[in-house]
Amino acid sequence: MMTLSRWVRGVGAAALIGTFGACGAASAQPSADIASPRPMFSRLPQKPAAFPQALVTLPTFTESWTYAGFGYGGTIVGTAPTTGTRTTVPVYIIPIKFEFGSTVFSPTTVQSNGKSAQANTLASPIFKAGIDYVQGGTNLGKTQYIDAFQRANFWGTVASHPGWHLTLKAPTVLPLQTIKVPAADGFVGTPFGSTVGEADINWFDAVAVSLIASHTQIQPNSLVLFLTYDTYLTSGGGCCIGGYHSATGNQTYSEFTYVSTPGDFSQDVSALSHELGEWAEDPYINNTNQPCGGLLEVGDPLEGFANYGDYNYLLSGFTYHLQDLVLLPYFGAPPATAVNHWFTFQGEPVTVCEYGQ
Repeated sequence: MMTLSRWVRGVGAAALIGTFGACGAASAQPSADIASPRPMFSRLPQKPAAFPQALVTLPTFTESWTYAGFGYGGTIVGTAPTTGTRTTVPVYIIPIKFEFGSTVFSPTTVQSNGKSAQANTLASPIFKAGIDYVQGGTNLGKTQYIDAFQRANFWGTVASHPGWHLTLKAPTVLPLQTIKVPAADGFVGTPFGSTVGEADINWFDAVAVSLIASHTQIQPNSLVLFLTYDTYLTSGGGCCIGGYHSATGNQTYSEFTYVSTPGDFSQDVSALSHELGEWAEDPYINNTNQPCGGLLEVGDPLEGFANYGDYNYLLSGFTYHLQDLVLLPYFGAPPATAVNHWFTFQGEPVTVCEYGQ
């Protein structure tokens, strides 16, 4: 559990106690269900830095294209594909153990393969280059999932600049944080039939920013991931958010939940694959110049597909569920931009903006 007596970049212990909720003896928290739960993801706008930050930032480049006579584009993580260079982003994982009264949801929970949810996340295709991604006969390389997706996204250029990659450094896992969820901000429910926690996204986001501030080794050239377990976030009384991404100042971060029940929304690292795809395409949540009426959200258009848009990948004896993601032609970029002129990483037959942003 976080040591609340510690001062963190100008945020006092009393403020943190107020943010995280009372730390006294646990009391049973009421169970409840939100009517008509809907699988979804979210994002929160970039906010001013809540603490002093170093001048280092993520490497980014600008991509632009024309569709129906109008110009579009966005800021994307990495170096321009024409450089043929590799960008490797440092990653910090902050595992969260939620306590809803006497009910606990922790990523240290052992899964069907005898490993914890946290261990499975670290061993997943998100961080391990153990799968050779051959999409429609085109070999994108044996790499990480998000790198394969981005190589597919820019294959029209990457094919002649094969050294280009966007990879994630082996994560630095910070100590497990025990967070008591105030009764006003969360409860235990069964929105899809399995018992899970449900916690307000805005309450948690304040917790997340405070936790980033408390770890002074984190710098804005890195990505912070909050790993939660069997807990969906809620917004305005609506459930169920599998994950979200945001930024405080130039520090980008994301939360995702690892759901343990087979077939449920956000199973294992599905939500993580969704959020990382969207982080790579829109790290600061400001790529608003899009023909689909919103942001450059590459996961949202497919979350309503069968199996929540997930595809199965076997790695080290465990079957992971990774979400399909739309490619730039979905947002009106020339089809030749992407691998096989596809509109999604898995080649789903969609058209420009067919399923919104």
